[in-house]
Amino acid sequence: MNTGPEETAGPGGPHPAGCGPHPDGLRRFATIWSRAVYPTTATCMTRAEFEEHLVPLAELLSSTLHARPFDPGPARAVGTALVAAHCTAPESLPQILGVVDAYLLLYCADPALLPPEEGRARCARLQHAIAAGFARALQERTRAEQESLSRAALAAQSEIERALHESETRFRAVFEGATIGIGIAALDGTVLETNRALNDMFGDTERHHLSSRKVTSWVHPDDGPAVWRMYDELVRGEREHFRTEKPYHRPDGTVLWTHLTVSLLRDPDGSPRYMLALMEDITERRLLHLRLRYEATHDALTDLPNRTLFFERLEQTLARGAQTRFGLCYLDLDGFKTVNDSLGHAVGDQLLVAVAERLQTCVNGPGQLVARIGGDEFVALVADPACSGDVTDLAERALEALSTPVLVDGRELPVRASIGIVDGPAGERTAAEVLRSADITMYRAKAQGGNRYELADPDSDARVISRHSLTNRLPAALEGQEFFIEYQPLVRMSDGSVEGAEALVRWEHPRHGVLGPDRFIPLAEHTGLIVPLGRWVLEEAVRQACEWQVRGIGGTRPLRVNVNLSPRQLSHPDLVAETVAVLENAGLPPHSLCLEVTESAMIRADDAELKPLRQLAELGVGIALDDFGTGYSNLASLRRLPASTLKLDRSFTRGLQHHPADPVDLKVVEGIVSLAHVLDLSVTVEGVETAAQAEHLRALGCDSAQGWFYARPGPPERMAVELPLAAAH
Repeated sequence: MNTGPEETAGPGGPHPAGCGPHPDGLRRFATIWSRAVYPTTATCMTRAEFEEHLVPLAELLSSTLHARPFDPGPARAVGTALVAAHCTAPESLPQILGVVDAYLLLYCADPALLPPEEGRARCARLQHAIAAGFARALQERTRAEQESLSRAALAAQSEIERALHESETRFRAVFEGATIGIGIAALDGTVLETNRALNDMFGDTERHHLSSRKVTSWVHPDDGPAVWRMYDELVRGEREHFRTEKPYHRPDGTVLWTHLTVSLLRDPDGSPRYMLALMEDITERRLLHLRLRYEATHDALTDLPNRTLFFERLEQTLARGAQTRFGLCYLDLDGFKTVNDSLGHAVGDQLLVAVAERLQTCVNGPGQLVARIGGDEFVALVADPACSGDVTDLAERALEALSTPVLVDGRELPVRASIGIVDGPAGERTAAEVLRSADITMYRAKAQGGNRYELADPDSDARVISRHSLTNRLPAALEGQEFFIEYQPLVRMSDGSVEGAEALVRWEHPRHGVLGPDRFIPLAEHTGLIVPLGRWVLEEAVRQACEWQVRGIGGTRPLRVNVNLSPRQLSHPDLVAETVAVLENAGLPPHSLCLEVTESAMIRADDAELKPLRQLAELGVGIALDDFGTGYSNLASLRRLPASTLKLDRSFTRGLQHHPADPVDLKVVEGIVSLAHVLDLSVTVEGVETAAQAEHLRALGCDSAQGWFYARPGPPERMAVELPLAAAH
């Protein structure tokens, strides 16, 4: 569409990409807008005055375009203002929207604040809002004209009885000169008279064709349910008028959509006499609305229904109640990001289009819908399936349809997908809950290798939702001091004395009670919250160790505190500085602190990642290789690690629970202890639960141990009680 003179770069012209909007961009946009729209207006303003009138409207569009959060609603005022400025010719709205579509982003958008794709999406929604405001204002103006005409017609009708000649003259002037269709009918529905505008709407050049019909013969399948009820009420004199949108069949087979106002005309004694119909042709407006509606509910790339339309259909299906069933397949392409990253988004888009076409062929039954709801995610909805097998059959057809590689730009791209299936009675869950369950199930299929489907499982959903709830709660829990530390004594096996304690963090959850670290440490590690949480544990444990030393707990040999260090903390750049600061602020000597790092994290670390541990070890901080035996168990790599203690995992001591002990386990532990001592490492054993285990480990030369045999983890004040109990063991 030609929206104005061809634009060229230069002063006042389009700005170079990435340089921000031109200072005169709004004025330039208003100029182009004025050139395109002014010829179609019926305004009394000059061209220059009309351009000035458009400047604040351009400013409103620009500010709405950049607003965050984005709300296209203010743009409706632009459409209203343009109707008020008499931009109401049939070609006005396409010209208005054409200029906005072609030039708004060019002259009024700031690329630094608004990415191109987001700008185009926002611009489209602004056009919808302008069209909606334009249509609404035009409708209101037309309604006002209709009311005015209706009042004039009523006045003319009553004037007939008082001054027939004068009334007839006035009525005919209004009736024949009106731009909207007017028809008069008897109460039995017989059309008595129509004006030229009404005949033109129906394409009827001879009035007797319309006048010979009955109103009741204009029934249309798309009539609203209340139209003919209101008509009957008006004929009976129970209402004075009604308004509605009504379609009519034209003689040429097309459909005429009208805004219809029907009023009851009474004679001087108040009895119903005639019906007066006023019709406005809204066919083009309705087609525009349908086009905008289609664009708003369909994906621009694949032409499939989008998330909006899918949710409408899903909610309609679920609203049918438990007497009907539904099925949903949530499909996500495996490895699609790799295609975008390696081959580009253009290839990725072509792949999505091909996938959409194949999925569309799988939906071949009534009540089935396939939609693209974002990125590489598609959903297929089955309304009221005959059995649950229909839904799994659909998933299998989808996987089969995608099993053949897609040819894009001469490349054969393999396609794999993971599908989550939810089915069951409608009415039990909301649309959001159904989609969430399908999403969780889809990721379960992806975690099992992909290219498969899985059925929804309430228990799996509950676990995922619980993990998500805990993850979201973590920041508030740390800020709200919901974490606390328990301490488990470390017992010196040579004399049974307590040489220290391991700090074990717990979460006092307001709903779930006390949670162990296995419930939340992985979540904190994944979100990065493990760094501030680990710092808090270190500060609390060091402070507690100082308090034990001040109180003299441990006697002449001050107690050492062991603190676990996660893999993410190990790579934190401020690990050494923060650890030294915590020790200095508390006044605890470095040798009273031992940092425990898991075997897998320490052995996987390179020299750069081990450097902080070496620096801490040089300062006197103990480094323990935790959970030894659960990871690589690479004994040869122990020489390069800055560890001073090897913590043997409990799995090595299970065979030592009784007399006689498992000879193989005895030999394994004996070999590990001997090697550790050769490397000048002390050995601590975890999970000691029986006297037999303690006796065997002492005989094998283990240096220290911890476990329920000595004491369970508990509050710090129990350490004064645990010392003599451990010694007694």
